[in-house]
Amino acid sequence: MTHFVVKTLANAAALAVAIAVLQGISLDGRDDSTAGQALALILVALVFGLVNLIVKPVVKLLSLPLFILTLGLFTLVVNALMLLLTSWLSEKIGLSFHVDGFWTAVLGGLIIAVVSWAVNLALPDKN
Repeated sequence: MTHFVVKTLANAAALAVAIAVLQGISLDGRDDSTAGQALALILVALVFGLVNLIVKPVVKLLSLPLFILTLGLFTLVVNALMLLLTSWLSEKIGLSFHVDGFWTAVLGGLIIAVVSWAVNLALPDKN
């Protein structure tokens, strides 16, 4: 359970940084209060975590030759696709998280990967 909470908080922090840094990624909550924005961010982080848990391994397996061919750089494309899928799913369930396009998603995926790594490093999971 602790691992799930730490991963969700890391995703939320990483998404918050990407939203703050990139103009093409936005989160417009129904409630403009800090608590409303935080709740919307946590919900988007949960969607992002589920996408990464369920869809990402399948995509990585199916695109294994591209990972080998590009020496792992295809990870940036997969991360961008997961961010775009999160944006689409979030809008379908009523969260107003939006990513403008593919290149914004690539930059956002890179930012999210770095920030998530740093947060996970700072908050180690105690099993």
